[in-house]
Amino acid sequence: MDIINEFCGAEMDTRGVATLTMRNAGPLNILDTPAITGLRMGLEELAKNQQIRVLVFRTESEKAFIGGADIKEMARLDQASAETFITGLGQLCEAVRQFPTPVIARIPGWCLGGGLEVAAACDFRIAAPTAKFAMPEVKVGIPSVIHAALLPRLIGSGRTRWLVMTGATIDAATARDWGFLDVVTEPSGLDAAVDSLTGELLTCGHEALKAQKVLCRQWDELPLQDCVRNSIAIFGRTFLTGEPQQ
Repeated sequence: MDIINEFCGAEMDTRGVATLTMRNAGPLNILDTPAITGLRMGLEELAKNQQIRVLVFRTESEKAFIGGADIKEMARLDQASAETFITGLGQLCEAVRQFPTPVIARIPGWCLGGGLEVAAACDFRIAAPTAKFAMPEVKVGIPSVIHAALLPRLIGSGRTRWLVMTGATIDAATARDWGFLDVVTEPSGLDAAVDSLTGELLTCGHEALKAQKVLCRQWDELPLQDCVRNSIAIFGRTFLTGEPQQ
């Protein structure tokens, strides 16, 4: 539990809105192995809490959402340790993606590499206009992997190739136009925009939203006919929750 407490703080309000705050990772919120492990474990603990209806993922420093993986640590890796490192980062992204309720990324600044992948694994992304986005891995001699695979589903294959093959940086307006961001608002309005979206989500059925998130993941992963077929049973099970009757 110490590593969880070191790298993330968690709190929940009376509405069931939980906030996970990445901390103690420097001004750019860099992901080294301890930070990756602490955040993943923190998410896994929060996922057990059935009272959480929405999760807001934010960071302590306003300079960045997550500035990427720790380049100094990666410079010391060999083939085996590189695969171990990137597997851990993939597990963090997957813990975000598999979180049972909607996850909102609050993005005040830089969102790079592995940080952009964490944001992509969230359900919604709200950013300040000064936020910057890039997948610069090729510029340091490695490809973008793991949850960069979500990007074609979010922004299309051509724009994904532009990001991961040039390492170019785009601004928040471009990221919104490309479909990566849902909302861009002034820095002073970030929390209000997050709260507005949270309010919309809280008007929905708790169990229905959880089922919808499962369906959205399946739509990303499965052939069309499998998605259609699987959805019938999920639709039926919602009538066991009492929410449709209510």
